[in-house]
Amino acid sequence: MSTRPEQIAVVVPAYDEAASIGATLAALARQTDTGFRLIVVDNASTDTTADVVRRFAGTAPFPVELVTENERGAGTAADTGFRHAITTGARLLARTDADCLPSPDWVATLRAYLGQGFDLVCGRSVPRHDERPTWAERHVFPAAVRLAAVYGRYRAAHRKPEFRSPYVLVHGHNLALTADLYQRCGGTAREALEDGSEDVTLLNRARRVTDRIARAEDLVVEASLRRLRAWGARRTLLWYWDRRYRPPDAAQVHVR
Repeated sequence: MSTRPEQIAVVVPAYDEAASIGATLAALARQTDTGFRLIVVDNASTDTTADVVRRFAGTAPFPVELVTENERGAGTAADTGFRHAITTGARLLARTDADCLPSPDWVATLRAYLGQGFDLVCGRSVPRHDERPTWAERHVFPAAVRLAAVYGRYRAAHRKPEFRSPYVLVHGHNLALTADLYQRCGGTAREALEDGSEDVTLLNRARRVTDRIARAEDLVVEASLRRLRAWGARRTLLWYWDRRYRPPDAAQVHVR
């Protein structure tokens, strides 16, 4: 698949991430493949997130666009970014989050997978090295997440006859897909963060229309441990398990 740089868009939803998005932007600037454009979706931030992005845009090795979405929600912001990208010519889409560090070969790797004919690529998540993860944070919690994903493959909700491909572990902060699939499957759910896992919804929408879905262990993003450390392992796992834990105050959903 031959693409021009403007046809590959990396979307980063951001809500009050002035303190952390700089590291994410720097990680994207260190990509071995900078043939893409970056779309940051400011999700009604109350801090200086937008200013950080604007300053970065002045020296970035790729085009940077700042889009605003006032309706709160990671899925809503991601959908706004993806649809903006498609409207402005993107053929390939990728997403990470504003507290994550994509590995230096992240864009090159996702480009290779999509170039091989996959419609959706779900990458691997590891703890951020600069947050000094403990042994348990590096090994035990990720193992629990993977075990939960195995369970997910056998859940009735994920084994419906209309699904054309197996259920795989998916992280909203590390995925890539074609614009064609995004439009055909209906895209990311525009829902509040506490109402559901928009990445799983996107995966299941995609599974209804394609069997070309890959779980890519070599597509790596370092994710922040801040939710795990704020809530503890049990509550965090219950949160990811159909939101069986929710903070008593909706504002606490957005851990900062």
